[in-house]
Amino acid sequence: MSSEWLEEYCLSFKGATAEVQWETSMLYKVGGKIFVIASILQTSELLLSLKADPEYFDELTEREGIIPAPYLARSKWIAIERSARIKPAEIKDLIKTSYELVVSKLPVKVRNELRQGS
Repeated sequence: MSSEWLEEYCLSFKGATAEVQWETSMLYKVGGKIFVIASILQTSELLLSLKADPEYFDELTEREGIIPAPYLARSKWIAIERSARIKPAEIKDLIKTSYELVVSKLPVKVRNELRQGS
């Protein structure tokens, strides 16, 4: 998975923005809230972290190469390691779910603004 592919996909969502933070991570946000954290260091074991559907959090973290995200697991975030055997289509589905979960928690005014952009 290339960083270009990830950026293009994440920024295809309504209201999505990107910014480098902590000198090691690219954050993809909507309404000022993070929905994907991607490592920009090739030496990092973690590829990306994202919010998971709480119903599937335990199931996902039982898979090899998918772990509870450091510092964010209590909020049902997962981290996908570079060694994980996961198809790009599944990563896309997980990113879309993360985006939708984050949008669902945004203030009504912000959600309405995102909808109007449709």
